[in-house]
Amino acid sequence: MARKVIAMILAGGKGTRLHALTKKIAKPAVYFGGKYRIIDFSLSNVANSDIECCGVLTQYESVALNNYIGNGSTWGFDGVNGKCSALPPRQTEEGANWYEGTADAIFQNLDFLDEEDPQYVLILSGDHIYKTSYSDMIDFHIKNNAVCTISVLEVDWKEASRFGILEVDDKDQITKFVEKPKEPKSNLASMGVYIFTYKDLRKALIADSKDPKSEHDFGKNIIPNLLADNKKLFAYRFHGYWRDVGTLDSLHTANMELLPSNRTAETINFDEYPIVYSEDTHSAPQFISKKAVVTDSLINQGAIVKGKVIQSVISNEVVIEEGAYVNRSVIMPGVRIGKNAYVNNAIIGPKTQIKDGEEINKGKDTVVLIDYERSLQK
Repeated sequence: MARKVIAMILAGGKGTRLHALTKKIAKPAVYFGGKYRIIDFSLSNVANSDIECCGVLTQYESVALNNYIGNGSTWGFDGVNGKCSALPPRQTEEGANWYEGTADAIFQNLDFLDEEDPQYVLILSGDHIYKTSYSDMIDFHIKNNAVCTISVLEVDWKEASRFGILEVDDKDQITKFVEKPKEPKSNLASMGVYIFTYKDLRKALIADSKDPKSEHDFGKNIIPNLLADNKKLFAYRFHGYWRDVGTLDSLHTANMELLPSNRTAETINFDEYPIVYSEDTHSAPQFISKKAVVTDSLINQGAIVKGKVIQSVISNEVVIEEGAYVNRSVIMPGVRIGKNAYVNNAIIGPKTQIKDGEEINKGKDTVVLIDYERSLQK
């Protein structure tokens, strides 16, 4: 039986602006919120939309991410009708072909889509933080008989040049799309979430693959070409929390926004539906000693806290020794912070060791990253 909607998650980016955090793993596999990985949000959103088939297009450092995704059981894709497939580049008769752009990645997996025979294809980025169900957006797309629907939100005018910017008419039909304009004429920004009617998407991808001048990118090529052909493209207005955590500052800020003192009506609330699913680390319960002080922080299972923690996110298997002080920091899994150490406004990468008495970023407001290899060199 043909599936009505298939989701394709683009998860092959290097995430170079996250520096050492993505030296050995893809950006979507980076830890977030003490318990999750970034890609958990896109996968959970798909699952919560009752979409049963999902392809995850991986490329850079794909092994860890492919292993993490597995058969999709964490997100409920392993049922009778469920399917979640990691789709890295593969060698064919024409040779080994890396994905050259977002559109090329989907084009190289047309056989996967053809086999499933969907009516609609939902294309997502695997490196954004937000909770939603795509059901209303899909209904909006069908109601408008659209070729493509793009999820959009209004951004600060100062940030608009970082996004694909749309102009729309009074019915939210898209009249113009410019990728990262130097002088934006609108602040309506693409979230990198697209719904395509598959027959139209397939034709567009095949035509794009034959264009030697194309960068094979949805924002730069596919969408402008569809508009030039007078196809019906609509903007779906998203309301709620959405963050692109592509830099150390934005990753740190998004973690800090999870803390109770920083929450607003818009901020993610993990206690409310839709649920964000993630792997269970099967850790022991957290332990907070009598001498410990924990204020306005998130402490995951498996953490041992004997020192002072203020406005921080503490992951599983973290040990914070007696006398240690941790302030406004994101501590990733397996970190040990030694006795009387001082950590301020920092992201501490997985398995990093902060030595007894060591001071990290004391008295500074800028965010610093301390990674495993750097800690070994000290």
